Amino acid sequence: MVKPPFWIFSNRSHRFKSFYRLRIAAIGGNMTRRGRPTLRTIANEADLAVATVSRALSDDPQIAPETRARVRQIAASQGYSPDRAAQRLRTGRTNVIAFLLNPHEEILGYGQSMIRGLTEALRDTSFHLVIMPVFSDRPTIEPVESILRNRLADGVIFSRTTPDDMRVRLLLEHGFPFVCHGRTELATPHPWVDYDNFGFAYAAATRLIAQGIRRPCLIPAPDGMTFAQHLRMGFLRACGDAGIAGEVLSGISLDDTPAAIQAHIRGLISNNSLPDGFVCPGEISAMAVHAACSDAGHSTRIVMKHTSGMADIIRPHFDSIFEDLAEAGMLMGRFLQRAIAGEPPQTLQFLQPAAPIAA
Repeated sequence: MVKPPFWIFSNRSHRFKSFYRLRIAAIGGNMTRRGRPTLRTIANEADLAVATVSRALSDDPQIAPETRARVRQIAASQGYSPDRAAQRLRTGRTNVIAFLLNPHEEILGYGQSMIRGLTEALRDTSFHLVIMPVFSDRPTIEPVESILRNRLADGVIFSRTTPDDMRVRLLLEHGFPFVCHGRTELATPHPWVDYDNFGFAYAAATRLIAQGIRRPCLIPAPDGMTFAQHLRMGFLRACGDAGIAGEVLSGISLDDTPAAIQAHIRGLISNNSLPDGFVCPGEISAMAVHAACSDAGHSTRIVMKHTSGMADIIRPHFDSIFEDLAEAGMLMGRFLQRAIAGEPPQTLQFLQPAAPIAA
């Protein structure tokens, strides 16, 4: 067996040193033989104290904005990332925001839009976003209990609130930062971002009535959800103001599959009890209603809530009202950071207004 040249193994060799430097450059750019860049590495290049660099990377407002920007630039150029395990031991913080994501199959683009808004809110901060799925066959409180028990995050965001939400109660009892998408009826104030479903339902029913509809109908949200009450009250208020007896469908809800909604509408057609106009709180329910009516040769008026770009390409075109989920995600991300910093919950509440109807 032929032995390889000695210079391959000798770090005293000029050739080896050149080879070693090239490999380091290829693998890690500014990485040194000693390993990953540290705060001291950045401090030396920036000519700042290590403590100043640490505060700048934590976005401390007492550090000048230009200094923070320069430190972040140096950190990025060196491939610096904080040692999160050491950071957690030192500060007790994880720098993690947990987003508990329900399936939300009834709302087009819910998860994608929310995540887009959340990532924008956490951009250029020390926080990382972690998505935790919420399974429909498991208690919704389980992931919250896991986060509290194992200290998996510094704050949590979740949706589909109920008037007496046990997740909200538990987090309030533990003093753990959170923001929920939706309101509760609890006496203790807490951070939330919500959409004006009362305003949506009122405007949608009013539009149908103005178009000559005399038997308007609401596809309701699932019983028990806070926003289900808001939808129902807004719809019935508009009908009452017009002196019309509106109908809230029973036996079906926004959470049902398109096939189930279609089957229910076909049953109404068979019984000659089909309403002449529908308020649909989502694109999926609107398309299901239209499909059932169209297949049976019936025409009906629909006003729907839309959360995606589908409203522009659905044919026939429906009147619609937009809910900006990306904005909701961004607001919740910002509110949660402020809650973690200790800001009072009364200042961390926002109701998104229902947009004008897009004809």
